[in-house]
Amino acid sequence: MTASTTLPTRAQAIAELTAPGQPYALEQATINGRRLRTFANAPASLRALFESTASDLPFISYEDEHFTYAQAWAAAARIGHVLVHQCGVLPGDRVAISMRNYPEWMLAFNAATSIGAIAVAMNAHWQSDEMAYGLQDSGAKVLLADQERLDRLAGAGDLPGLHVLAVRPTKPLAPGVRNLADLTGATGDVPMPPVAIQPDDPASILYTSGSTGHPKGVLSSHRNILSAMLSWELDRFIGEKVSGITPAVPAVQPGTLLAVPLFHVTGLHASYLAGFRGQRRLVAMYRWDVEQAARLIDANLLSSMIAPAAVTGDLLRLAQTGKHSLASLQILGGGGAPRAPEQVRQIGQSFAQCLPGTGWGMTETNAIGCGIGGQDYLDRPASSGRSALVLDLKVIDEQGQALPPGERGELLVRGASLFQRYWNRPETHAQVFIPDEGGDWFRTGDVAYFDDDGFIFIVDRIKDLIIRGGENIGCGQVEAALLMHPQVHEAAVYAVPDERLGEEVGATVHGDPQLDVDALRLFLARHLAKFELPRYIVKSDAPLPRTPSGKVLKRQIRAAALEQLQPGTGA
Repeated sequence: MTASTTLPTRAQAIAELTAPGQPYALEQATINGRRLRTFANAPASLRALFESTASDLPFISYEDEHFTYAQAWAAAARIGHVLVHQCGVLPGDRVAISMRNYPEWMLAFNAATSIGAIAVAMNAHWQSDEMAYGLQDSGAKVLLADQERLDRLAGAGDLPGLHVLAVRPTKPLAPGVRNLADLTGATGDVPMPPVAIQPDDPASILYTSGSTGHPKGVLSSHRNILSAMLSWELDRFIGEKVSGITPAVPAVQPGTLLAVPLFHVTGLHASYLAGFRGQRRLVAMYRWDVEQAARLIDANLLSSMIAPAAVTGDLLRLAQTGKHSLASLQILGGGGAPRAPEQVRQIGQSFAQCLPGTGWGMTETNAIGCGIGGQDYLDRPASSGRSALVLDLKVIDEQGQALPPGERGELLVRGASLFQRYWNRPETHAQVFIPDEGGDWFRTGDVAYFDDDGFIFIVDRIKDLIIRGGENIGCGQVEAALLMHPQVHEAAVYAVPDERLGEEVGATVHGDPQLDVDALRLFLARHLAKFELPRYIVKSDAPLPRTPSGKVLKRQIRAAALEQLQPGTGA
């Protein structure tokens, strides 16, 4: 590394890097009625990103399978050809992807977004009912699914008009299901079907759990996603200028471990898409296993991993045993859920050259919002960082007035990476946006405050959500599943603190005297994804306490349950 003697301030570095004519120049634009700061030199679309980076450098590795960037683009083109010519996909059609982190997941995403379709990233944990909902809600024309998801699809009911393409099937195919490998193998080498894509055309739908009802589809454009990619790059260059340290050209091509699902923005955006312009290698895992992760990091000399606190905590504890070198690891990023400050400090102490980083973002903001890393993070381990430069953030009180530093209120966000709308949810969309002449503000549902230096601290949630290892779980959805059981009369779902995952799902139920908790768990397994299943179920002999207006007193119920489950924690 080389160091500069005269260091600019953060403001000076931003002004220099974003000035007209610079690679990260920012300009004002009005898009769909929103006044935004956008990157003047951003790729026009994800297709342009993929096509312009199709080099011969190594890219995707999964077990003994390897793709260069050029090979990945060629393979995506074959899938794009199948989607257009075998399935009749047109621009704007939805192409759903439901599988483990196989190379086909990434190649299908590239193909769908490169032919003007909307890639629907389905939660791979979903069971039959949830799969049926996602496919019907998105109006998917095509589903690409592996064997586990094909098995669940069999219980999803009739889905007329859906083209199903099997990925790595291990059983005979059901009638009408076609093997993707057979179809792409028959195409030969073909170019990506030609299509004109505009920056504000829709690109993806990712589903996110809310506090009530079914998950919501978050529709984002090519510009929204690419704004996040370039924002991370800009943040890195600002950090280098302010620190005066220019990293040396690495002896080994940078590489990251894909340790989290691609259907989340942490996996799709931060781990996968963020690597294209920097030509980063990506090593994908079948499922999270900390010992295997350490072996892959050492064997491939990987330089980074980004994952929720539960996953990075596993790696941290393994690093402290000294069983593996992990000397190549330079960045251990966070996302999806906050880290305990102690884990932040231990990262700085437990790896040879690795510094921690994290940020706050949402599916709705395409993973960015604010970020922090290195010494700033070690000095402020409870902070989520400073605002991304293509976003505006503010904290308001209950009357909608902006609050000064140090005062807590709801965090609002607007800017270029903010999603376009909720799919099929105009009423929900209207509820979460506050009109403003400079562009509508999105209500995040998070309670936060700024310090005097502009660092943001997320301290609570307004929404009725549980975040389990980075997975958002809507309490209302779990409560609805509980109440489907004929012997359950009332249900309250809440977060139970968990050392590894951050939070676990707890539930208190009141029902028939003969209600059997074990039988209830079996019932729930047919209606909820595994990560949504309550780990703790407390059976109440009395009706649940309510306010005079009939609202369940969830705080009181949770406190009583925590005292029973974890004595001394109730409050």
